[in-house]
Amino acid sequence: MDARRADVFSFVSGRSRDEAGLIAFRPPRTLRRVALIGNYTPRKCGIATFTADLKSQLGHFRPEIDVAVWALDDAAARMEYAGVAGTIDRNDPSSYAAAADAINQSGADAVWLQHEYGIFGGEDGDMVCDFVNRLAAPLIVTCHTVLSAPSPAQRRIMEHLVARASRLMVMSSKSRDLLVQCYRAPPEVVEVIEHGAPDRPFGREDAFKAERGLSGRKVLTTFGLLGPGKGLETVIEALPAIRARHPEILYRIVGATHPNLVARDGEGYRDGLKDLANRLEVADVIEWDESFVETEELLDQLEACDIYLTPYPGLQQSTSGTLSYAVALGKAVVSTPYVHAQELLAGGVGVLIEPGCPDAIARAVIDLLDDPAELAAMKARAYARGRKTIWPRFAAAAASLIENAVARAPQAGPRTHPSLQGVRTMTDSTGMYQHAVGTIPDRRHGYCIDDNVRALMLVCQAPAIEPRERQALAMTYASFIQYAWNPDRQGFRNFMRFDRTWCEELGSEDSNGRTIWALGVTAATSSDPDLCHWARELYDEALAPVAKSQSPRTVAFVMLGAAAMLKVRPGHGPSITALADGADLLERLLGGARRPDWAWFESLLGYDNPRLPQALIEAGEALANATWRATGLETLAWISDRQRAPAGHFRPIGSETFGKPYAQLPFDQQPLEAHAAIDAAVSAWRATGDRAWVEHAEIAWNWFFGANDRGVVLADSGTGRCRDGITPRGANLNCGAESILAFQLGYCSMLALAPDIAGDSGKRVEDRTQQDRRPLAYT
Repeated sequence: MDARRADVFSFVSGRSRDEAGLIAFRPPRTLRRVALIGNYTPRKCGIATFTADLKSQLGHFRPEIDVAVWALDDAAARMEYAGVAGTIDRNDPSSYAAAADAINQSGADAVWLQHEYGIFGGEDGDMVCDFVNRLAAPLIVTCHTVLSAPSPAQRRIMEHLVARASRLMVMSSKSRDLLVQCYRAPPEVVEVIEHGAPDRPFGREDAFKAERGLSGRKVLTTFGLLGPGKGLETVIEALPAIRARHPEILYRIVGATHPNLVARDGEGYRDGLKDLANRLEVADVIEWDESFVETEELLDQLEACDIYLTPYPGLQQSTSGTLSYAVALGKAVVSTPYVHAQELLAGGVGVLIEPGCPDAIARAVIDLLDDPAELAAMKARAYARGRKTIWPRFAAAAASLIENAVARAPQAGPRTHPSLQGVRTMTDSTGMYQHAVGTIPDRRHGYCIDDNVRALMLVCQAPAIEPRERQALAMTYASFIQYAWNPDRQGFRNFMRFDRTWCEELGSEDSNGRTIWALGVTAATSSDPDLCHWARELYDEALAPVAKSQSPRTVAFVMLGAAAMLKVRPGHGPSITALADGADLLERLLGGARRPDWAWFESLLGYDNPRLPQALIEAGEALANATWRATGLETLAWISDRQRAPAGHFRPIGSETFGKPYAQLPFDQQPLEAHAAIDAAVSAWRATGDRAWVEHAEIAWNWFFGANDRGVVLADSGTGRCRDGITPRGANLNCGAESILAFQLGYCSMLALAPDIAGDSGKRVEDRTQQDRRPLAYT
């Protein structure tokens, strides 16, 4: 087998790289790599503890998941973190950008972000929005707070996270309902996983009380960072009544004052509570532990408690880790009815009381202490309820969440010609429609010359089209192009309404350049002499005015058309001039925009990026200019490297990149870019014979079939349709003309790498009417 046939062997046979020298599509590795973002210990807050618990419990119960922590830090109060992949300065946009780039390069299978408005920089933490825009891996977001009445900024942030996330985790059903009803989250991506909790034996209060010298006392406990949102003054106001009935009580308040509150007000809040206790003469039944205790010490202290109190005045709190711990340890709980408490304490697991009411707290505590049997029964109910949240179950649910978010294993592209049914469906007697709603042509947006020139190139090149249909389709698209020519303006119109009226007198420069390209390709590839003659005539009329453009992509399209024309009209002066002038312009642009890490023609990355180096390669080949050829290969290698994920699959420049200097964002990904990558790789392979370009073309081709950042299948050879791209959440289900044609033309380019497989393809395509028409996979 000669080298070039070997290069495409895996495309034809589906065999592995070990057998054919190309990329292998093996089953996914069992190891999952997850980048975990959030506050992290030793920072003293609930989210830091949750992030640490998530990492440690996955590590213990699910060792196949490798968790790399990226800790949110603060330049004003740096901390020393152990065992983290990196830190992110919460107030520095460049730090978020650098972390996102590092995470993308790490090959993480998923990114799991802990969200709370106060932990990210900017207004209400809006720096998180640009950060998630830069992440390529599927995003999981834990929504620690879901507000029913958010501010406009808070709503915007949450809706942005909802739109980017592959999976959303909440810890209560109420939060799930809010995300679906108020923030438009698709129900299927929201999962309820209750806060995890320790698995310890039941009923050890006496032993742990004895260790702390508390034997014979009835111990009430509240734990957490102190602040006005804890409602502790309400409990202190209830203590006189409780003490009068049960003088053996002790109220233990465990936890440091919140660092933000200390920075602003010192210990004023705690001092105020102590003053209140002194005035009410209950200071002697209050014990203060003013440290931030680690988890194991906290659990020990909870074990020594009879009744756990969470008198929070705010009722929107979605999660309380210490409440989960207390229930799992079998503690009776008296709480205000905030969201988490309502759900966790339902069914007699605890007692719910109205907020801000000392009398209600006193009655609930006294009733439990008056009835030891009911107190014991409530503890038993709590312990039984807590079995649902113990760490092994939490870790299993977390692992399932990760697996549901991670992209499916890549698949090799099919080896049969795509049906033209998708093209036929989008074409009427006027031309090819622009857009579709799902698979249904959308007449509201009419037609454009961009799609009709691509369609003309397709029907001139695609194999196995019955001659009469090839001619009929070609005439339709050519007629559209001819009608689009505006001799008064010396250019082509672009957009046409469904009623065949034009939307403008002159289309964009890029649409004009693409038309010149199509005319050159038609002249070079059509088997219809009359169509070739028409293409040459219109090309000659339009080339000079269109070639005046200084727009890089317009210039590249014109150059590609000129290179194609020279294959059938060697020595054609206007085409030679267009190639030479275009190559000189691109080289000048490259010199002006280049910097050490940016070997590109502009400071911006746009669409159809590989067309610029492809045009230089084609110019170098057509005019025997080694410098242009070398520059084209160098810049194509640069853009190809940027469009390849660390895992090896194709990652096209996302449309969100457009307009952002020296940036690259991964979404939305569009089929146009995969087609351009295949085409340019074919030009490079023809110029060099380097097998690496064959591999790159195949990687871009397999992007259509699930070898992508979301593991979604976009193209279906049975119908010839293709989805409109990949969003952060998966496939855009619409099947517009540009996407269908990118897929179809991409296949034609792949055939250029394997001309020997075209022999029997006609029969295979003709036989497709007898096959099942598989619908596209809706993902």
